[in-house]
Amino acid sequence: MNKKILVISDAAPFDGQRIRESLDMALIFAAIDQEVSWLFTGASVLALTKDTMPTSLGIKDFFKQLKTLEIYDVDSLFVCEHALLEYQLSTEKLSVDAKALSFERQQSLINEHDHVVKL
Repeated sequence: MNKKILVISDAAPFDGQRIRESLDMALIFAAIDQEVSWLFTGASVLALTKDTMPTSLGIKDFFKQLKTLEIYDVDSLFVCEHALLEYQLSTEKLSVDAKALSFERQQSLINEHDHVVKL
């Protein structure tokens, strides 16, 4: 039986490996035929910008995998509307298609899922 899984990220892109761990988690759930959505809040929205260049910091560029999530049936990506404003971003400046959500809509999204994972 398929479950609806929501992965929530709030860590900055280079804050340890938390975004990478969230990516791995999303892919694992998708591999076992779960319905996976991913919500980026706070500084994690910076991982989705077109300008993210981890190789300049000597870090492996796993961010390009974020662009291929649809292939793995992780096609519901969301970003916190407030975080976009805080970092002076818009959905057009992101490297993936993501829907901006208000705080109220984020709460509804959380309630719509069977399980919520935050790393």
